[in-house]
Amino acid sequence: MKPKYHIFNNAKYALEGVIALFKNEMAFRIEICIIIPAIFISFFLKISLIEHLILIAVLILVLIAESFNSAIEACVDLITDKWHQKAKIAKDCASAGVFFSVILALFSWIFIIVGLI
Repeated sequence: MKPKYHIFNNAKYALEGVIALFKNEMAFRIEICIIIPAIFISFFLKISLIEHLILIAVLILVLIAESFNSAIEACVDLITDKWHQKAKIAKDCASAGVFFSVILALFSWIFIIVGLI
């Protein structure tokens, strides 16, 4: 039976997910070490509110993509511990999602920063 929805339990599960990402995913820890200072730096840029929101949103998108990537990898690893072409495709596609989000973030930051010059 599915447990009854409760906002505090769901928030607790989300925080447990963040803790799991910190404990188990080096890429997530590296991204956090880059993203938190970048967000802090963005507050000192003389840009519009919408540009500021874009800079922060694309950084958060990287963390979202990394979360989905880690979830997919964990599910694939749960299903099989043997090498399988379909498992590789699933993991590679999830990794590509992170790659695309990083590229979007880089281009957004470059576009907005270069616009300041």
